[in-house]
Amino acid sequence: MTTVTRHTVLPIAPDALAALRVRDDAGRSCVPYTDDEGGAPLRCCLRPSAAGERIALISYAPLRRWAAATGAEPGAYDEQGPVFVHAEDCGGPAAGGAYPFVRPGVQRAARRYSARGHILGGRVLGFAADTEADAELGRALDEAFADPEVALVHVRAVEFGCFLYEVRRG
Repeated sequence: MTTVTRHTVLPIAPDALAALRVRDDAGRSCVPYTDDEGGAPLRCCLRPSAAGERIALISYAPLRRWAAATGAEPGAYDEQGPVFVHAEDCGGPAAGGAYPFVRPGVQRAARRYSARGHILGGRVLGFAADTEADAELGRALDEAFADPEVALVHVRAVEFGCFLYEVRRG
């Protein structure tokens, strides 16, 4: 867990990772491989992979797991998708003050969810080369959490729609 300004960025929880490294949320066995190129966005430690690391591409249902822990019922908003993780325990993210996977030139979506697990809206963020992408995402999260109905925000990659990480208040 990393706290960035007033927001807490959450990787996939260690207990969920342990289960996902055996069988993912689509019921498939985990198949690790050596990443020859590097650069895969790892959801276990919230950093890009390095060439030569053992990783796996698994199916993950972040809202479903959150709903199971909170009693929420997301209904049709429950979804699963591909995420990269280390094949073995990596110890999670390093402490730091920047939002993961945010840099000039990329687009991210900040999708808001209610305590029931329903989408309340979202915002697409395009980080131009001359912007401070980290500060811009922080402002978008401030805006999202200004609404008392927002329980959590999922940050996603626009180009693939992939879940990157969950953000909660402070």
